[in-house]
Amino acid sequence: MRGSLTIAGLGPGSDALVTPEVTAALGSATDILGYAPYVARVPRRAGLTLHPSDNREELQRAREALRLAAEGGQVVVVSSGDPGVFAMASAVFEALEQAPHYQALPIRVLPGITAMLAAAARAGAPLGHDFCAINLSDNLKPWAVIEKRLRLAAEADFAIAMYNPRSASRPEGFGRALAVLKDAGCGERLVIFARAVSAADEKIEIVTLNEATPEMADMRTLVIVGNSQTRRVGRWIYAPRRAE
Repeated sequence: MRGSLTIAGLGPGSDALVTPEVTAALGSATDILGYAPYVARVPRRAGLTLHPSDNREELQRAREALRLAAEGGQVVVVSSGDPGVFAMASAVFEALEQAPHYQALPIRVLPGITAMLAAAARAGAPLGHDFCAINLSDNLKPWAVIEKRLRLAAEADFAIAMYNPRSASRPEGFGRALAVLKDAGCGERLVIFARAVSAADEKIEIVTLNEATPEMADMRTLVIVGNSQTRRVGRWIYAPRRAE
């Protein structure tokens, strides 16, 4: 096996937030695979083949990446944010588990700046104490699991970063999530709606959970619900370092 496979995070959107390590990997790649909008962020050049695909083709994409690398390609699979956070790294290793003949292949996972961390930085320090991240998509897990995790996170007083809050195919899910958190007594908690962080159309809104509506989020929005101690200081939001 003469090739290699790199799984790389492109960060939240701005080229300035792509790490030098990822930039170097893209510059030496022969093949780039990923969800079409992410592949479109990689400049075309001689000697590079781009393989864009649909968002729900993760496992097929991972298998193709392994095959191309085994044939000698310098292959990079791209994700937005960090590839290990609700992204392609898990899909690649799932495909690898099903294809043990590829396990000698050199594989690297290169971290990226997640939407959660970029959004938190824009608002201040809402993740300054214990927090969790929950993917609200029910494509790969039942809604009952999502609801249970939301309730337990609220009970444990975690700040909660919510990925994939509201899509055209499941617009009702985020409203249900807000209702779960309100029922759990989180109505006065501060909520950060961070849309398109680091892009030209970035928008940050901060309201209480009682004021939040489903229409405030879409699939380009990262939502952070503060813990019970999260507070404002001027225009900033932060979670105190000490728990009460």
